[in-house]
Amino acid sequence: MSALRIEIFPDDLDLAASFYSEVLEFDVVRDERTEASPYLVLQRGDVRVGAAERASLNTRPRRPPIGVELVLEVHDLAAARRRVEETAWPIDEDVTSRPWGLEDFRLLDPFGYYWRITDRQPRPRHAQHDEGRP
Repeated sequence: MSALRIEIFPDDLDLAASFYSEVLEFDVVRDERTEASPYLVLQRGDVRVGAAERASLNTRPRRPPIGVELVLEVHDLAAARRRVEETAWPIDEDVTSRPWGLEDFRLLDPFGYYWRITDRQPRPRHAQHDEGRP
């Protein structure tokens, strides 16, 4: 079995905890914000995000195609979209049907990391066609 976890380097762990728990519905599973080397672990299902606090360099990660796109697969894309809307977090690109059969929306976290929130499974071809999709 393989697993992937990512590490981000925000300059504000309180803001990171707030965004990831309130907007993307991660749980804080390890909280060391008061330690000498502040650190958080956030988890949603099998997805783990480590956040190691670093001083701001006044730069942000670069958006694709040069930077990294972080992809979160969800069971209910509409519910995930509503959740983001309820928090009033800005959506960078609203729900879009992709040529590969999935739908997604995209946003930037407070530190500039680019997230794609997507379906887990492609829609059946007939459902795509019935809704005006190719």
